[in-house]
Amino acid sequence: MSLSDNPACPMDYRAHNRRRILCVFPRYVHSFGTFAHAFPLMGVRAFMPPQGLLIIAASLPSEWEVRFVDENVRPVTDADLQWADAVLMSSMHVQHPHITGINRRAHAFGKITVLGGPSVSACPEWYPDVDLLHIGEIGDATRALIERLDRSADRPATQEIYRTEERLPLTEFPLPAYHHIDLRHYFMASVQFSSGCPYRCEFCDIPALYGRNPRLKSPQQVTAELDAMLTRGNPGAVYFVDDNFIGNRKAAMALLKELVRWQQERGYPITFACEATLNLAQVPEALELMREAGFTTVFCGIETPEENALRSIHKEQNLRQPILDAVATFNRYGIEVVSGIILGLDTDTPSTGRRIQEFITVSRIPLLTINILHALPKTPLWQRLEAEGRLLFHSQQESNIQFLLPYETVVGMWLDCVTRVYTPEAIYARFAYQIQHTYPNRKRLPATRARVNLANIRRGLSILLRLFWHVGIRSDYRRLFWQMALPRLLRLDIERVIHVAVVSHHLILFARECAAGQAEKCFYSPQRIGALSQSQM
Repeated sequence: MSLSDNPACPMDYRAHNRRRILCVFPRYVHSFGTFAHAFPLMGVRAFMPPQGLLIIAASLPSEWEVRFVDENVRPVTDADLQWADAVLMSSMHVQHPHITGINRRAHAFGKITVLGGPSVSACPEWYPDVDLLHIGEIGDATRALIERLDRSADRPATQEIYRTEERLPLTEFPLPAYHHIDLRHYFMASVQFSSGCPYRCEFCDIPALYGRNPRLKSPQQVTAELDAMLTRGNPGAVYFVDDNFIGNRKAAMALLKELVRWQQERGYPITFACEATLNLAQVPEALELMREAGFTTVFCGIETPEENALRSIHKEQNLRQPILDAVATFNRYGIEVVSGIILGLDTDTPSTGRRIQEFITVSRIPLLTINILHALPKTPLWQRLEAEGRLLFHSQQESNIQFLLPYETVVGMWLDCVTRVYTPEAIYARFAYQIQHTYPNRKRLPATRARVNLANIRRGLSILLRLFWHVGIRSDYRRLFWQMALPRLLRLDIERVIHVAVVSHHLILFARECAAGQAEKCFYSPQRIGALSQSQM
């Protein structure tokens, strides 16, 4: 089907009026999930580009002039707002305060404002002052909104709401407008292959927002996006933001074969990471293709090692094989596991924190997002707790849930976990295991021009120099750094040194912030890295 054959497609609209559109992605608060402590070492400004807003920018009429601002790279200026006819924004819940601030500033200049994305799609009532709301994914509402802005860029007397009834198939998505950004400003890049997840974990809003039957792009679309990325700077790593990479096994296998072909033809310019359920470990043919395609990391929502807790949150898929066996399987294919962990479940006891720490020690997972449970709208958890009268709508606490354990017990367990598992000794010990038992299992990538070139060499050396100064000289854990780095440097294994040192540095500083009581920096980390870039408006 061509773009013009699809009535839900916004890209076939020819505008009658010229418009100047300012696309704004608000900044994140400094948190665990944004890896801010790693930015100075890597020489970057932000975590990942805003995939959804880049697709919207690509969907606007070609007659319109677009200016794109990711506030995680640079702030929106008054000159930007004065230039624009309309201000388009997208955000997640954690960006709510910044959205309201941008909206106020735009209105001060008399500009019409538009908001889409996961937050407003789940909770439109949170944004009463925005002029136009886009609810849902790209589709017929997107076209209607574009037509509205074409007719008039004046602010409406009352808020207008546009709801998507017919979603644009992912196979009809345009290439994200990468020409508006410089990928060298980002810690890593992102790409979306599928949307939706077949599982119904109690705390997750993905099925309500995107459905349980994964929708898909074609493998050729994905590789075309990768080619488009490389024209704007090689970020080194690309994260698949799919809610569950293995949600459609047959489709994932077809994509992996295409990625292997693409990497071979392009000289392996990048590595990949993704998010998947633990049952991916039971698909050896997929793991073998992932190794061949250059996948180095998989994020798995382990949540808790306690079996009764997994059943209570309907995470039964984690019980299909022992969790430690699944982690070891990933490691045998050279894939490092990143895990989500949640404290504050109804099944937690005062000893849950200790058991989680024991699990982390035994599993040797180096990087874990350890969160306190928060109920998101449109989730079964929200509905259950609302019926039980356990939602705290106006609380100043770090969670909106009335826990069964005392609040101080939950926060205390969380703080104890974070500060203990991210001491320099603990994190470097877990990485030492990965260096010895996981990384050697990865595909040995050839020294192609795409990988070994002057730009990459310069970038690697500049990162190393910053590491030597900030970690190797100035840090109080420099001995651990040099014990890890010197043997690798003698073997010219620079990529591994950078990965271990940069990630460890962020985790260590983050844990110390938490220990110092800087809670505002610690409790806003997204529970899922992949949720940062969902392709809604």
